[in-house]
Amino acid sequence: MNLPDLNSLSQSEFAHRLGWIFEDSPWVAERAWTHRPFASIDALHAAMAAEVERATQDEQLALLRAHPDLGARARMSAASVSEQSGAGLDQLAAEDYEELTRLNQTYRETFGFPFLFAVKGSTRHDILKALRRRVAATREEEFRTALDQVFRIARFRLEG
Repeated sequence: MNLPDLNSLSQSEFAHRLGWIFEDSPWVAERAWTHRPFASIDALHAAMAAEVERATQDEQLALLRAHPDLGARARMSAASVSEQSGAGLDQLAAEDYEELTRLNQTYRETFGFPFLFAVKGSTRHDILKALRRRVAATREEEFRTALDQVFRIARFRLEG
C-alpha cells in the first residue's frame, strides 16, 4: 500500500494495516495516525517511533515482550519467522542452538524481556556475538538498546 492510500485510511484501518510493524502492538500505529499525512516512509517511521518514546514504561515493556526469543521454535509472527530465517537462525547447529537458548533464557531472566536484535543483514554468528556482549549490560542500557533495535526492526518492516 502506498503512502497516499495509508494517509486516507481511518484510524482503525490504519492500525489494522500497520499494527504488525511494531510486533503485535497496533497501539503504535493507532497513535501515529494522528500525525498524518506522512510525506515519506521516514516521516511515518519517525511518528511511530515518537509514539513509542512517549509511551509509558509499562507500554514500552509490553512492546518489548511482544517479540519472540531469537531462534525460538515457537509460534511467531510471519514477519519474525522471515526475518530470523534470513539470518540463518532456523538452521543452527545443535551446539549453537543450545547456546542461543541458554543465553536467551539468561537474558530474559536478567532483563525481563527478550533479547532484541534487528537481524536483517546479520549472520547467526553476529547475533550470538551481540547476545554474549549485551547479556552483561545494565538493565537501563539494555532497555534503551532493545527499544533502538525495535525501531530498526520496524524500519526494515516498513521498507518491505
